[in-house]
Amino acid sequence: MNFKNLHIILITFIVIFSSCRKGTKDSTNTLFISLSDEISSLDPAQSYDTISGSVVYQVYEQLYQYHYLKRPYTLEPLIAESLPQVDKNGTRYTIKIKQGIKYHSNPIFKGQTRILKAEDFVIQIKRLAFKGTNSNGWWLFDGKIKGLNDFREKAGNSLEKLKSLPVEGLKTPDDHTLVIELTHPYPQLVYALAMSFASPVPWEAVEALNNNLNDKMIGTGPFELSQWSHQGTLKLIKFKNFRDEFYPTQGDRHSHEDDLMVDSGKKIPFIDEVNFSIMKESQTRWLNFQSQKIDFLVIPKDNYASAIDPNGNLTEDLKSKNIKLHIAPTLTYWWISFNMKDHILGKNKLIRQAIAYAVDINKYISVFTNNIGQVANSIYPPGIPGYDPTHKLPFEHNVKTAKMLLAKAGHPEGRNLPTINYDVRGTSTTNRQQAEFIKSELEKIGMKINIVLNAFPAFLEKARKGQLQMWQDGWTMDYPDAENCLQLLIKKNHPPGPNATYYINEKFDALFEKLKFLNDGPLKKQIMEQMEDIVQNELPWVMQYYARNYILHHGYLKNYRHSDLIFNNLKYLRLNKN
Repeated sequence: MNFKNLHIILITFIVIFSSCRKGTKDSTNTLFISLSDEISSLDPAQSYDTISGSVVYQVYEQLYQYHYLKRPYTLEPLIAESLPQVDKNGTRYTIKIKQGIKYHSNPIFKGQTRILKAEDFVIQIKRLAFKGTNSNGWWLFDGKIKGLNDFREKAGNSLEKLKSLPVEGLKTPDDHTLVIELTHPYPQLVYALAMSFASPVPWEAVEALNNNLNDKMIGTGPFELSQWSHQGTLKLIKFKNFRDEFYPTQGDRHSHEDDLMVDSGKKIPFIDEVNFSIMKESQTRWLNFQSQKIDFLVIPKDNYASAIDPNGNLTEDLKSKNIKLHIAPTLTYWWISFNMKDHILGKNKLIRQAIAYAVDINKYISVFTNNIGQVANSIYPPGIPGYDPTHKLPFEHNVKTAKMLLAKAGHPEGRNLPTINYDVRGTSTTNRQQAEFIKSELEKIGMKINIVLNAFPAFLEKARKGQLQMWQDGWTMDYPDAENCLQLLIKKNHPPGPNATYYINEKFDALFEKLKFLNDGPLKKQIMEQMEDIVQNELPWVMQYYARNYILHHGYLKNYRHSDLIFNNLKYLRLNKN
Protein backbone atom coordinates (compact mmCIF):
# COMPACT_ATOMS: atom_id res chain seq x y z
CA MET A 1 0.00 0.00 0.00
CA ASN A 2 1.86 4.16 -0.36
CA PHE A 3 2.07 3.87 3.13
CA LYS A 4 2.19 4.56 0.81
CA ASN A 5 2.96 7.78 -0.64
CA LEU A 6 -0.47 7.97 -1.18
CA HIS A 7 -0.56 4.78 0.37
CA ILE A 8 1.93 6.90 1.54
CA ILE A 9 3.06 4.53 2.59
CA LEU A 10 2.27 4.90 4.23
CA ILE A 11 2.84 3.29 7.65
CA THR A 12 4.08 5.54 9.69
CA PHE A 13 1.01 5.31 11.73
CA ILE A 14 0.41 2.60 14.24
CA VAL A 15 -2.94 0.87 14.27
CA ILE A 16 -3.87 -0.40 17.67
CA PHE A 17 -6.71 -2.63 18.68
CA SER A 18 -8.40 -2.00 21.98
CA SER A 19 -11.00 -3.51 24.23
CA CYS A 20 -12.73 -0.63 25.91
CA ARG A 21 -15.83 -2.76 26.30
CA LYS A 22 -17.98 -0.92 28.82
CA GLY A 23 -21.29 0.38 27.58
CA THR A 24 -21.53 -1.78 24.45
CA LYS A 25 -24.42 -4.07 23.70
CA ASP A 26 -22.24 -7.18 23.74
CA SER A 27 -19.16 -5.95 25.53
CA THR A 28 -17.27 -9.24 25.46
CA ASN A 29 -17.32 -9.50 21.67
CA THR A 30 -16.55 -5.95 20.61
CA LEU A 31 -13.12 -5.03 19.33
CA PHE A 32 -11.98 -1.43 19.78
CA ILE A 33 -9.29 -0.14 17.47
CA SER A 34 -7.35 3.05 18.02
CA LEU A 35 -6.07 4.77 14.89
CA SER A 36 -3.11 7.10 15.17
CA ASP A 37 -4.62 9.69 12.81
CA GLU A 38 -7.69 10.57 10.77
CA ILE A 39 -9.06 8.30 8.05
CA SER A 40 -8.29 9.89 4.68
CA SER A 41 -10.99 8.15 2.60
CA LEU A 42 -13.31 5.16 2.64
CA ASP A 43 -13.41 4.94 -1.17
CA PRO A 44 -11.50 1.87 -2.38
CA ALA A 45 -10.45 3.93 -5.41
CA GLN A 46 -8.74 6.43 -3.08
CA SER A 47 -7.66 4.53 0.02
CA TYR A 48 -3.90 4.09 -0.20
CA ASP A 49 -2.59 4.36 3.34
CA THR A 50 -2.56 1.94 6.23
CA ILE A 51 -4.98 3.91 8.40
CA SER A 52 -7.84 3.96 5.90
CA GLY A 53 -6.84 0.50 4.69
CA SER A 54 -7.37 -0.93 8.16
CA VAL A 55 -11.07 -0.06 7.71
CA VAL A 56 -11.61 -0.46 3.97
CA TYR A 57 -10.39 -4.05 3.78
CA GLN A 58 -12.92 -5.17 6.40
CA VAL A 59 -15.86 -3.93 4.33
CA TYR A 60 -14.76 -4.37 0.72
CA GLU A 61 -13.54 -7.64 -0.74
CA GLN A 62 -11.37 -8.47 -3.72
CA LEU A 63 -11.02 -11.35 -6.15
CA TYR A 64 -7.98 -12.65 -4.29
CA GLN A 65 -6.39 -12.44 -0.86
CA TYR A 66 -3.21 -13.61 0.86
CA HIS A 67 -3.49 -16.79 2.91
CA TYR A 68 -3.58 -15.66 6.54
CA LEU A 69 -1.24 -18.31 7.93
CA LYS A 70 1.20 -19.13 5.13
CA ARG A 71 4.66 -17.63 4.64
CA PRO A 72 6.04 -16.93 2.09
CA TYR A 73 2.87 -15.08 1.15
CA THR A 74 0.49 -17.13 -0.96
CA LEU A 75 -2.41 -15.77 -3.00
CA GLU A 76 -5.71 -17.61 -2.85
CA PRO A 77 -9.24 -16.99 -4.18
CA LEU A 78 -11.53 -14.75 -2.13
CA ILE A 79 -14.46 -13.67 -4.31
CA ALA A 80 -13.06 -15.59 -7.27
CA GLU A 81 -13.70 -19.32 -7.50
CA SER A 82 -10.09 -20.07 -8.41
CA LEU A 83 -6.89 -18.48 -9.63
CA PRO A 84 -7.18 -17.00 -13.15
CA GLN A 85 -7.00 -19.02 -16.33
CA VAL A 86 -4.23 -17.30 -18.29
CA ASP A 87 -3.74 -17.71 -22.05
CA LYS A 88 -2.70 -15.79 -25.16
CA ASN A 89 0.90 -15.67 -23.93
CA GLY A 90 -0.09 -14.09 -20.65
CA THR A 91 -2.36 -11.39 -22.05
CA ARG A 92 -5.81 -12.82 -21.34
CA TYR A 93 -7.13 -13.62 -17.87
CA THR A 94 -10.42 -15.41 -17.41
CA ILE A 95 -11.77 -15.32 -13.86
CA LYS A 96 -14.79 -17.18 -12.55
CA ILE A 97 -16.60 -15.44 -9.67
CA LYS A 98 -18.48 -17.10 -6.81
CA GLN A 99 -22.25 -16.95 -7.09
CA GLY A 100 -24.76 -15.57 -4.60
CA ILE A 101 -22.44 -13.04 -2.90
CA LYS A 102 -24.59 -10.32 -1.32
CA TYR A 103 -23.87 -6.64 -0.90
CA HIS A 104 -24.58 -4.94 2.39
CA SER A 105 -28.12 -3.58 2.60
CA ASN A 106 -28.47 0.02 1.49
CA PRO A 107 -31.38 2.31 0.50
CA ILE A 108 -29.89 2.73 -2.98
CA PHE A 109 -30.94 -0.86 -3.70
CA LYS A 110 -34.61 0.08 -3.01
CA GLY A 111 -35.30 -2.78 -0.66
CA GLN A 112 -33.84 -5.43 -2.94
CA THR A 113 -30.96 -7.79 -2.15
CA ARG A 114 -28.15 -6.85 -4.50
CA ILE A 115 -26.05 -9.79 -5.72
CA LEU A 116 -22.46 -9.27 -6.86
CA LYS A 117 -21.98 -9.34 -10.64
CA ALA A 118 -18.83 -9.43 -12.78
CA GLU A 119 -19.83 -6.04 -14.18
CA ASP A 120 -19.17 -4.50 -10.75
CA PHE A 121 -15.44 -5.17 -11.21
CA VAL A 122 -15.57 -3.50 -14.61
CA ILE A 123 -17.22 -0.44 -13.06
CA GLN A 124 -14.50 -0.16 -10.46
CA ILE A 125 -11.60 -0.54 -12.91
CA LYS A 126 -13.25 2.12 -15.07
CA ARG A 127 -13.55 4.32 -11.96
CA LEU A 128 -9.78 4.03 -11.47
CA ALA A 129 -9.25 5.23 -15.05
CA PHE A 130 -12.00 7.90 -14.92
CA LYS A 131 -10.48 11.36 -14.62
CA GLY A 132 -13.34 12.52 -12.44
CA THR A 133 -12.34 10.01 -9.76
CA ASN A 134 -8.71 11.18 -9.74
CA SER A 135 -7.80 7.82 -8.23
CA ASN A 136 -4.58 6.94 -6.45
CA GLY A 137 -4.87 3.50 -8.01
CA TRP A 138 -4.80 4.42 -11.70
CA TRP A 139 -1.12 3.45 -11.93
CA LEU A 140 -2.07 -0.22 -11.42
CA PHE A 141 -3.81 -0.44 -14.79
CA ASP A 142 -2.46 2.53 -16.75
CA GLY A 143 -1.48 1.29 -20.22
CA LYS A 144 -2.06 -2.35 -19.31
CA ILE A 145 -5.66 -3.18 -20.28
CA LYS A 146 -6.75 -2.95 -23.92
CA GLY A 147 -8.79 0.18 -24.55
CA LEU A 148 -8.70 1.44 -20.95
CA ASN A 149 -6.57 4.50 -21.74
CA ASP A 150 -8.82 5.31 -24.71
CA PHE A 151 -11.81 5.08 -22.37
CA ARG A 152 -10.07 7.46 -19.96
CA GLU A 153 -9.67 10.12 -22.66
CA LYS A 154 -13.13 9.70 -24.18
CA ALA A 155 -15.00 9.63 -20.87
CA GLY A 156 -13.43 12.81 -19.55
CA ASN A 157 -15.47 13.80 -16.50
CA SER A 158 -18.81 12.55 -17.80
CA LEU A 159 -20.55 10.22 -15.36
CA GLU A 160 -22.85 9.01 -18.13
CA LYS A 161 -19.84 8.00 -20.23
CA LEU A 162 -18.26 6.31 -17.23
CA LYS A 163 -21.22 3.93 -17.32
CA SER A 164 -21.89 3.61 -21.03
CA LEU A 165 -18.50 3.60 -22.76
CA PRO A 166 -17.14 0.05 -23.17
CA VAL A 167 -13.54 -0.99 -22.64
CA GLU A 168 -12.16 -3.42 -25.20
CA GLY A 169 -10.17 -5.41 -22.67
CA LEU A 170 -12.91 -5.77 -20.03
CA LYS A 171 -15.64 -8.28 -20.84
CA THR A 172 -18.31 -10.10 -18.85
CA PRO A 173 -19.65 -13.07 -20.87
CA ASP A 174 -22.05 -13.69 -17.98
CA ASP A 175 -22.70 -12.34 -14.49
CA HIS A 176 -20.03 -14.57 -12.98
CA THR A 177 -17.20 -14.41 -15.52
CA LEU A 178 -14.70 -11.58 -15.89
CA VAL A 179 -12.29 -11.51 -18.83
CA ILE A 180 -9.36 -9.09 -18.79
CA GLU A 181 -7.32 -8.66 -21.98
CA LEU A 182 -3.97 -6.95 -21.59
CA THR A 183 -1.89 -4.90 -23.99
CA HIS A 184 1.15 -6.92 -22.93
CA PRO A 185 2.01 -9.51 -20.27
CA TYR A 186 1.61 -8.12 -16.75
CA PRO A 187 2.74 -10.78 -14.25
CA GLN A 188 1.74 -8.57 -11.32
CA LEU A 189 -1.95 -8.43 -12.36
CA VAL A 190 -3.02 -11.11 -9.91
CA TYR A 191 -1.42 -9.06 -7.10
CA ALA A 192 -3.28 -5.95 -8.30
CA LEU A 193 -6.56 -7.85 -8.15
CA ALA A 194 -5.92 -8.52 -4.45
CA MET A 195 -5.68 -4.79 -3.64
CA SER A 196 -8.57 -2.65 -2.41
CA PHE A 197 -8.37 -0.60 -5.62
CA ALA A 198 -9.88 -3.60 -7.44
CA SER A 199 -12.85 -4.02 -5.09
CA PRO A 200 -16.21 -4.41 -6.85
CA VAL A 201 -18.49 -1.38 -6.71
CA PRO A 202 -22.11 -1.46 -7.93
CA TRP A 203 -23.14 1.17 -10.44
CA GLU A 204 -26.11 2.06 -8.21
CA ALA A 205 -23.65 3.39 -5.60
CA VAL A 206 -21.65 5.39 -8.16
CA GLU A 207 -24.80 6.95 -9.56
CA ALA A 208 -26.54 7.67 -6.24
CA LEU A 209 -23.43 9.20 -4.68
CA ASN A 210 -22.27 11.04 -7.80
CA ASN A 211 -19.07 8.95 -7.76
CA ASN A 212 -18.13 10.28 -4.32
CA LEU A 213 -17.62 7.26 -2.05
CA ASN A 214 -15.24 8.95 0.37
CA ASP A 215 -17.56 8.60 3.36
CA LYS A 216 -19.89 5.78 2.27
CA MET A 217 -19.15 2.06 2.09
CA ILE A 218 -21.18 -0.53 0.21
CA GLY A 219 -19.25 -3.75 0.07
CA THR A 220 -19.62 -7.50 0.42
CA GLY A 221 -17.21 -8.10 3.30
CA PRO A 222 -17.71 -9.64 6.74
CA PHE A 223 -18.31 -6.23 8.33
CA GLU A 224 -20.47 -3.31 7.24
CA LEU A 225 -20.32 0.35 8.11
CA SER A 226 -22.66 1.31 10.95
CA GLN A 227 -21.63 4.90 11.69
CA TRP A 228 -18.78 7.36 11.23
CA SER A 229 -18.12 10.72 12.81
CA HIS A 230 -15.27 11.82 10.61
CA GLN A 231 -12.77 13.04 13.20
CA GLY A 232 -13.98 10.77 15.97
CA THR A 233 -15.19 7.20 15.90
CA LEU A 234 -16.13 4.71 13.22
CA LYS A 235 -18.15 1.56 13.91
CA LEU A 236 -18.42 -1.64 11.92
CA ILE A 237 -20.87 -4.44 12.65
CA LYS A 238 -20.91 -8.04 11.50
CA PHE A 239 -22.72 -8.47 8.17
CA LYS A 240 -25.57 -10.85 9.03
CA ASN A 241 -25.88 -12.08 5.43
CA PHE A 242 -22.19 -12.74 4.95
CA ARG A 243 -21.59 -15.92 2.99
CA ASP A 244 -19.94 -18.98 4.54
CA GLU A 245 -16.20 -18.42 4.94
CA PHE A 246 -14.02 -20.46 7.27
CA TYR A 247 -10.84 -20.09 9.29
CA PRO A 248 -7.81 -21.62 7.50
CA THR A 249 -7.13 -25.32 8.01
CA GLN A 250 -3.49 -25.06 6.92
CA GLY A 251 -0.61 -22.93 8.09
CA ASP A 252 3.17 -22.73 8.34
CA ARG A 253 5.36 -23.86 11.23
CA HIS A 254 4.81 -20.64 13.21
CA SER A 255 1.04 -21.06 12.94
CA HIS A 256 1.28 -24.33 14.84
CA GLU A 257 3.89 -23.09 17.32
CA ASP A 258 1.82 -19.99 18.16
CA ASP A 259 -1.49 -21.86 18.59
CA LEU A 260 -3.07 -20.22 15.56
CA MET A 261 -4.75 -23.41 14.35
CA VAL A 262 -7.26 -23.87 17.19
CA ASP A 263 -10.16 -22.40 15.17
CA SER A 264 -9.39 -24.27 11.96
CA GLY A 265 -12.50 -24.86 9.88
CA LYS A 266 -14.77 -22.63 11.97
CA LYS A 267 -17.02 -20.06 10.34
CA ILE A 268 -15.74 -16.49 10.41
CA PRO A 269 -15.93 -13.70 11.44
CA PHE A 270 -15.85 -14.25 15.20
CA ILE A 271 -16.19 -10.59 16.21
CA ASP A 272 -19.64 -8.95 16.35
CA GLU A 273 -18.59 -5.31 16.36
CA VAL A 274 -15.49 -3.22 15.69
CA ASN A 275 -15.10 0.32 17.00
CA PHE A 276 -12.34 2.54 15.61
CA SER A 277 -11.30 5.74 17.34
CA ILE A 278 -8.48 8.20 16.83
CA MET A 279 -5.79 8.15 19.51
CA LYS A 280 -2.81 10.12 18.29
CA GLU A 281 -0.50 10.11 21.29
CA SER A 282 1.50 6.97 21.99
CA GLN A 283 1.47 7.48 25.76
CA THR A 284 -2.33 7.46 25.73
CA ARG A 285 -2.28 4.16 23.87
CA TRP A 286 0.21 2.68 26.34
CA LEU A 287 -1.87 3.65 29.37
CA ASN A 288 -4.99 2.19 27.77
CA PHE A 289 -3.16 -1.04 27.07
CA GLN A 290 -1.97 -1.23 30.65
CA SER A 291 -5.56 -0.93 31.86
CA GLN A 292 -6.79 -3.59 29.39
CA LYS A 293 -8.64 -1.09 27.27
CA ILE A 294 -6.45 -1.90 24.27
CA ASP A 295 -6.08 -5.42 22.98
CA PHE A 296 -2.77 -4.96 21.21
CA LEU A 297 -0.32 -2.27 20.23
CA VAL A 298 3.06 -1.69 18.70
CA ILE A 299 5.30 -0.82 21.65
CA PRO A 300 5.82 2.96 21.76
CA LYS A 301 9.46 4.02 21.81
CA ASP A 302 9.14 5.71 25.21
CA ASN A 303 7.76 2.53 26.80
CA TYR A 304 10.12 0.04 25.26
CA ALA A 305 12.19 -0.35 28.43
CA SER A 306 9.03 -1.05 30.41
CA ALA A 307 8.06 -3.87 28.07
CA ILE A 308 11.33 -5.49 26.96
CA ASP A 309 14.20 -6.56 29.22
CA PRO A 310 17.90 -6.11 28.32
CA ASN A 311 17.92 -9.56 26.71
CA GLY A 312 15.14 -8.61 24.30
CA ASN A 313 12.45 -10.62 26.09
CA LEU A 314 9.12 -9.58 27.56
CA THR A 315 9.47 -8.29 31.12
CA GLU A 316 8.31 -10.53 33.95
CA ASP A 317 5.79 -7.91 35.01
CA LEU A 318 3.98 -8.07 31.66
CA LYS A 319 4.24 -11.85 31.52
CA SER A 320 2.46 -12.04 34.87
CA LYS A 321 -0.44 -10.08 33.34
CA ASN A 322 -0.89 -12.64 30.55
CA ILE A 323 0.52 -10.27 27.96
CA LYS A 324 2.14 -11.76 24.87
CA LEU A 325 4.99 -10.43 22.71
CA HIS A 326 4.81 -10.70 18.94
CA ILE A 327 7.97 -9.76 16.99
CA ALA A 328 7.08 -9.09 13.37
CA PRO A 329 9.27 -8.37 10.36
CA THR A 330 7.60 -5.90 8.06
CA LEU A 331 7.58 -4.87 4.42
CA THR A 332 7.60 -1.21 5.47
CA TYR A 333 10.57 1.09 5.06
CA TRP A 334 11.44 4.79 5.21
CA TRP A 335 13.51 7.44 3.50
CA ILE A 336 13.81 11.21 3.04
CA SER A 337 12.25 12.42 -0.22
CA PHE A 338 12.96 15.50 -2.31
CA ASN A 339 10.74 17.27 -4.81
CA MET A 340 12.86 17.03 -7.94
CA LYS A 341 10.97 19.93 -9.54
CA ASP A 342 11.98 22.20 -6.66
CA HIS A 343 14.38 24.88 -7.87
CA ILE A 344 16.62 24.43 -4.80
CA LEU A 345 16.68 20.77 -3.83
CA GLY A 346 15.65 19.22 -7.12
CA LYS A 347 18.11 21.15 -9.23
CA ASN A 348 21.22 20.73 -7.06
CA LYS A 349 22.35 17.16 -6.41
CA LEU A 350 25.19 18.38 -4.21
CA ILE A 351 22.69 19.72 -1.67
CA ARG A 352 20.88 16.38 -1.66
CA GLN A 353 24.20 14.60 -1.16
CA ALA A 354 25.06 16.96 1.71
CA ILE A 355 21.78 16.05 3.40
CA ALA A 356 22.51 12.34 2.92
CA TYR A 357 25.82 12.70 4.75
CA ALA A 358 24.48 15.10 7.40
CA VAL A 359 21.71 12.96 8.93
CA ASP A 360 22.85 10.35 11.45
CA ILE A 361 20.54 7.48 10.53
CA ASN A 362 21.91 5.17 13.22
CA LYS A 363 21.14 7.73 15.91
CA TYR A 364 17.69 8.30 14.40
CA ILE A 365 16.98 4.56 14.61
CA SER A 366 18.25 4.43 18.19
CA VAL A 367 16.14 7.38 19.32
CA PHE A 368 12.90 6.60 17.49
CA THR A 369 12.83 2.80 17.19
CA ASN A 370 14.87 1.68 20.24
CA ASN A 371 17.28 0.07 17.75
CA ILE A 372 14.50 -2.17 16.45
CA GLY A 373 14.69 -0.62 12.99
CA GLN A 374 17.31 -1.92 10.56
CA VAL A 375 19.51 0.53 8.64
CA ALA A 376 18.40 0.52 5.02
CA ASN A 377 21.08 -0.59 2.60
CA SER A 378 19.01 -0.44 -0.60
CA ILE A 379 15.93 1.01 -2.24
CA TYR A 380 14.53 -2.54 -2.00
CA PRO A 381 13.33 -4.01 1.30
CA PRO A 382 14.25 -7.44 2.67
CA GLY A 383 11.66 -10.05 1.82
CA ILE A 384 11.34 -9.44 -1.92
CA PRO A 385 13.14 -11.52 -4.55
CA GLY A 386 16.30 -9.76 -5.72
CA TYR A 387 17.08 -7.92 -2.47
CA ASP A 388 20.82 -8.05 -1.78
CA PRO A 389 21.75 -7.99 1.93
CA THR A 390 25.40 -7.20 1.02
CA HIS A 391 24.57 -4.03 -0.92
CA LYS A 392 25.94 -0.76 0.49
CA LEU A 393 24.76 2.81 0.03
CA PRO A 394 27.22 5.34 -1.45
CA PHE A 395 27.06 7.65 1.60
CA GLU A 396 27.39 7.46 5.38
CA HIS A 397 27.10 9.90 8.26
CA ASN A 398 29.94 12.42 8.04
CA VAL A 399 29.34 16.07 8.97
CA LYS A 400 32.68 17.19 7.52
CA THR A 401 31.83 15.68 4.12
CA ALA A 402 28.33 17.15 4.31
CA LYS A 403 29.72 20.64 4.87
CA MET A 404 32.18 20.21 2.01
CA LEU A 405 29.40 19.16 -0.36
CA LEU A 406 27.21 22.10 0.70
CA ALA A 407 30.11 24.49 0.04
CA LYS A 408 30.71 22.86 -3.33
CA ALA A 409 27.00 23.42 -4.06
CA GLY A 410 27.64 27.15 -3.63
CA HIS A 411 26.43 27.54 -0.06
CA PRO A 412 29.34 27.29 2.40
CA GLU A 413 27.95 27.02 5.95
CA GLY A 414 24.52 27.40 4.37
CA ARG A 415 25.08 30.97 3.17
CA ASN A 416 22.50 32.28 0.69
CA LEU A 417 20.57 29.02 0.92
CA PRO A 418 16.83 29.69 1.39
CA THR A 419 14.94 28.04 4.23
CA ILE A 420 13.77 24.53 3.31
CA ASN A 421 10.26 23.35 4.20
CA TYR A 422 10.20 19.92 5.85
CA ASP A 423 6.63 18.62 5.83
CA VAL A 424 5.57 16.25 8.60
CA ARG A 425 3.00 13.49 8.07
CA GLY A 426 1.20 13.91 11.37
CA THR A 427 0.82 16.12 14.42
CA SER A 428 1.70 13.73 17.24
CA THR A 429 4.56 14.32 19.66
CA THR A 430 6.62 11.64 17.91
CA ASN A 431 6.03 13.24 14.51
CA ARG A 432 7.26 16.56 15.85
CA GLN A 433 10.27 15.00 17.57
CA GLN A 434 11.31 13.18 14.40
CA ALA A 435 11.12 16.41 12.42
CA GLU A 436 13.10 18.30 15.07
CA PHE A 437 15.80 15.64 14.85
CA ILE A 438 16.17 16.11 11.08
CA LYS A 439 16.15 19.89 11.53
CA SER A 440 18.87 19.68 14.18
CA GLU A 441 21.08 17.45 12.02
CA LEU A 442 20.83 19.80 9.04
CA GLU A 443 21.40 22.92 11.14
CA LYS A 444 24.81 21.46 12.03
CA ILE A 445 25.92 22.07 8.43
CA GLY A 446 24.27 25.50 8.21
CA MET A 447 20.93 24.67 6.62
CA LYS A 448 17.76 26.40 7.81
CA ILE A 449 14.68 24.17 8.10
CA ASN A 450 11.04 25.17 8.57
CA ILE A 451 8.96 22.32 10.03
CA VAL A 452 5.45 22.20 8.55
CA LEU A 453 2.99 20.15 10.62
CA ASN A 454 0.12 18.47 8.80
CA ALA A 455 -2.76 16.24 9.78
CA PHE A 456 -2.23 12.98 7.90
CA PRO A 457 -5.03 13.48 5.33
CA ALA A 458 -3.70 16.97 4.60
CA PHE A 459 -0.19 15.55 4.14
CA LEU A 460 -1.53 13.00 1.65
CA GLU A 461 -3.38 15.73 -0.22
CA LYS A 462 -0.19 17.79 -0.52
CA ALA A 463 1.59 14.73 -1.89
CA ARG A 464 -1.22 14.16 -4.41
CA LYS A 465 -0.84 17.76 -5.58
CA GLY A 466 2.96 17.78 -5.65
CA GLN A 467 3.16 20.50 -2.98
CA LEU A 468 5.93 19.00 -0.83
CA GLN A 469 9.56 20.17 -0.84
CA MET A 470 11.29 17.73 1.53
CA TRP A 471 9.66 15.11 3.75
CA GLN A 472 9.94 11.68 5.29
CA ASP A 473 8.44 9.21 2.88
CA GLY A 474 7.71 5.55 3.31
CA TRP A 475 6.20 2.55 1.68
CA THR A 476 4.58 -0.69 2.65
CA MET A 477 4.83 -3.18 -0.19
CA ASP A 478 1.48 -3.90 -1.83
CA TYR A 479 2.89 -7.19 -3.05
CA PRO A 480 6.31 -8.88 -2.83
CA ASP A 481 7.77 -7.73 -6.15
CA ALA A 482 10.38 -5.05 -6.93
CA GLU A 483 8.03 -3.53 -9.50
CA ASN A 484 5.83 -2.32 -6.65
CA CYS A 485 8.44 -0.01 -5.13
CA LEU A 486 10.16 0.97 -8.39
CA GLN A 487 6.88 2.35 -9.74
CA LEU A 488 7.20 5.09 -7.12
CA LEU A 489 9.89 6.71 -9.28
CA ILE A 490 8.60 6.46 -12.86
CA LYS A 491 7.47 9.52 -14.78
CA LYS A 492 3.92 8.46 -15.53
CA ASN A 493 3.23 8.09 -11.81
CA HIS A 494 3.78 11.76 -11.07
CA PRO A 495 1.03 13.22 -8.81
CA PRO A 496 -1.75 12.38 -8.32
CA GLY A 497 0.12 9.10 -8.70
CA PRO A 498 2.57 7.88 -6.06
CA ASN A 499 5.74 9.51 -7.49
CA ALA A 500 5.49 12.58 -5.28
CA THR A 501 9.18 13.37 -5.92
CA TYR A 502 8.46 14.16 -9.60
CA TYR A 503 11.60 12.19 -10.38
CA ILE A 504 12.29 11.68 -14.10
CA ASN A 505 14.96 9.51 -15.69
CA GLU A 506 14.39 8.11 -19.18
CA LYS A 507 16.81 5.20 -18.72
CA PHE A 508 15.15 4.31 -15.41
CA ASP A 509 11.73 4.34 -17.07
CA ALA A 510 12.98 2.18 -19.95
CA LEU A 511 14.44 -0.37 -17.55
CA PHE A 512 11.17 -0.38 -15.60
CA GLU A 513 9.27 -1.25 -18.79
CA LYS A 514 11.54 -4.29 -19.20
CA LEU A 515 11.45 -5.35 -15.57
CA LYS A 516 7.69 -5.30 -15.14
CA PHE A 517 7.29 -8.11 -17.68
CA LEU A 518 9.88 -10.39 -16.09
CA ASN A 519 9.46 -13.21 -13.67
CA ASP A 520 12.00 -13.53 -10.85
CA GLY A 521 15.43 -14.62 -12.03
CA PRO A 522 18.97 -13.46 -12.97
CA LEU A 523 17.87 -11.00 -15.69
CA LYS A 524 15.35 -9.31 -13.41
CA LYS A 525 17.94 -9.07 -10.63
CA GLN A 526 20.44 -7.49 -13.06
CA ILE A 527 17.92 -4.83 -14.07
CA MET A 528 17.08 -4.19 -10.40
CA GLU A 529 20.77 -3.50 -9.75
CA GLN A 530 20.99 -1.07 -12.68
CA MET A 531 17.94 0.82 -11.45
CA GLU A 532 19.36 0.96 -7.93
CA ASP A 533 22.59 2.48 -9.28
CA ILE A 534 20.63 5.21 -11.11
CA VAL A 535 18.68 6.15 -7.99
CA GLN A 536 21.74 6.23 -5.74
CA ASN A 537 23.57 8.40 -8.27
CA GLU A 538 20.77 10.95 -8.66
CA LEU A 539 19.46 10.68 -5.08
CA PRO A 540 15.75 11.55 -5.15
CA TRP A 541 15.63 9.47 -1.94
CA VAL A 542 17.95 9.26 1.07
CA MET A 543 17.30 5.84 2.56
CA GLN A 544 16.68 5.57 6.31
CA TYR A 545 15.56 2.23 7.73
CA TYR A 546 13.50 -0.93 7.42
CA ALA A 547 10.81 -1.20 10.07
CA ARG A 548 10.32 -4.07 12.48
CA ASN A 549 7.51 -4.20 15.01
CA TYR A 550 7.45 -5.40 18.58
CA ILE A 551 3.76 -5.89 19.32
CA LEU A 552 2.04 -6.64 22.60
CA HIS A 553 -1.36 -8.25 22.92
CA HIS A 554 -3.41 -9.54 25.81
CA GLY A 555 -3.77 -13.27 26.10
CA TYR A 556 -7.51 -13.15 25.52
CA LEU A 557 -7.01 -11.91 21.93
CA LYS A 558 -6.73 -15.05 19.84
CA ASN A 559 -5.47 -15.74 16.30
CA TYR A 560 -3.47 -12.51 16.05
CA ARG A 561 -0.71 -12.46 13.45
CA HIS A 562 0.81 -9.25 12.13
CA SER A 563 1.30 -8.69 8.42
CA ASP A 564 1.99 -5.70 6.20
CA LEU A 565 0.18 -7.33 3.28
CA ILE A 566 -2.88 -8.79 4.98
CA PHE A 567 -5.26 -5.99 5.93
CA ASN A 568 -8.49 -8.01 6.04
CA ASN A 569 -7.35 -9.74 9.24
CA LEU A 570 -10.16 -8.76 11.61
CA LYS A 571 -12.38 -11.58 10.40
CA TYR A 572 -9.88 -14.10 11.80
CA LEU A 573 -9.54 -12.57 15.29
CA ARG A 574 -11.41 -13.92 18.30
CA LEU A 575 -11.90 -12.55 21.81
CA ASN A 576 -11.98 -14.92 24.76
CA LYS A 577 -12.70 -12.69 27.73
CA ASN A 578 -14.87 -15.17 29.61
